[in-house]
Amino acid sequence: MSFSLYIAKRYLRSKSTNNAINFITYIAIIGVILGSASLFIVLSGFAGLKDFTLQFSSEIDPDLKAEAALGKSFVLSDADITKLNNLDDIANFSRVIEERVFIASENKNTLAVIKGVDEKFQSIVSIDSVIEYGGWLDQKSNQIVVGWGISNSLSLGILDYTKSINIYVPKPGKGQITSTKNAFNTVKALNVGIFFINESLNDKYIFAPIELAKNLLNYESSQISSIEIKLKDGIDETQAKANIQAILGDKVIIKNRTQLNDALYKMLNTENLAVYLIFTLVLIIAFFNVIGSLIMMMLDKKQSLNTLFNIGATVKDIRKIFFYQGSLMSIIGGFIGLGVAFIITMLQKTFNLVMITPSLAYPVVIKTENFFIVFFTISVLGIIASRIASARITKSLVKNI
Repeated sequence: MSFSLYIAKRYLRSKSTNNAINFITYIAIIGVILGSASLFIVLSGFAGLKDFTLQFSSEIDPDLKAEAALGKSFVLSDADITKLNNLDDIANFSRVIEERVFIASENKNTLAVIKGVDEKFQSIVSIDSVIEYGGWLDQKSNQIVVGWGISNSLSLGILDYTKSINIYVPKPGKGQITSTKNAFNTVKALNVGIFFINESLNDKYIFAPIELAKNLLNYESSQISSIEIKLKDGIDETQAKANIQAILGDKVIIKNRTQLNDALYKMLNTENLAVYLIFTLVLIIAFFNVIGSLIMMMLDKKQSLNTLFNIGATVKDIRKIFFYQGSLMSIIGGFIGLGVAFIITMLQKTFNLVMITPSLAYPVVIKTENFFIVFFTISVLGIIASRIASARITKSLVKNI
């Protein structure tokens, strides 16, 4: 053990004869403990909210989705279907047609996105788990399943045969529009279910049989918007994407779940970074107390420092004493803070101490990476603060009493 480290440990354990200095030191250590604990709790809380947000979208997102590279649709031939069925990577796949539509019921209307799906769609995603009322649609019908937001906007119930639902989509073509009948394709539909995923999707989507969507959009029998794919367990996603791309060629772009929710992931990651930076700023302010306590300790130990200097300790050695003391103070405070934060987050996970709603506890997730992030932040800030404070040691300070 080096001389400077030994003295630093002694100074850290011993009390000063000046109670004010002891009080300032305690405040500095408590500030580090609370700062590190707060940062870990906030990161754990945000991780919980992130997982809570993504779990809903992931329930209806496939493992992979092949979308048209150009335009809104592409042709999926019988040969392509055979090759996909024979591919060992794929557990199942569903053909999908998506397009913006205008949906009206009585005197109410709204814009939506119709998602025409085939009979395999239920094996690709857990759509049944998000249906709040009613059930899933029948492929050989004009049944639809709408989001909670659309249901509220149009006052739609379940299996209400007295209320007509009309879905409109503009007809392709050129020239002047002479009547609404010539301007739109339309179908009558019956709502059989209401799903609840998140506010964005609830206000946006309606599910329908794929044949209804084809007729509405005048698509050819082999023309679709996308293919949603479920992979077998243990399959390498990157290799599976390459194999599917080789079958479908350049007419499609294949995306995984993260890429499908790219905007959501970016927003959540940006918010996470912003929260981290804000609480790091709070920690920086807390470390000013560490600098202040070290400087006060230097002044209090001025006579002892003079003795050390006279028996052969260099100014550099004395600087190291307070550098080590500040670093140890920060690291020990960080460890204690992480311990306190871990206990608090575990209590929240176990006993639901903080509730968002009467039935929903505030979600928290304990991640190993957050331990390292907090400890690294505390260590770096502690080292910087200790370096700044120890730089106040000069030859004139330790030589003159």
